[in-house]
Amino acid sequence: MSVQGRAGGRHLVVNFDGGARGNPGPAAIAAVLSTPSGKVVDEHSEVIGQATNNVAEYRALLLGIERARALGATKLDLIGDSELIVRQVRGEYRVKDAGLKPLHARVAGELRDFERWSIRNVPRDENAAADALVNAALDAG
Repeated sequence: MSVQGRAGGRHLVVNFDGGARGNPGPAAIAAVLSTPSGKVVDEHSEVIGQATNNVAEYRALLLGIERARALGATKLDLIGDSELIVRQVRGEYRVKDAGLKPLHARVAGELRDFERWSIRNVPRDENAAADALVNAALDAG
């Protein structure tokens, strides 16, 4: 369900979001996968129990990466609204929190398998679809 990229690999855009009501508190994660032209090919959200906002953000990023791999993606554009997570994944910020270190390491390992990937943060309103899925999962769960 993904599209061929410029160099022949499958290219997907992954919007991810995680959130907790309370910090920590009941948490949920979501990922919306689309083609570079904007056609949504997959979306998923789930409640993950008690977690901090940052743990939920990392878990949402992992969800998006795993679902993109299942769809055969070789190139990823990852988009989230957490500046901290994005800068940690880029290597611009150190991961100081012991609870985030294994999640960060897992993300780094997962991304090694892709031909190309990029990650950027956007304001929450530009990540509205993933944010809405997180809130719907929390409301339902």
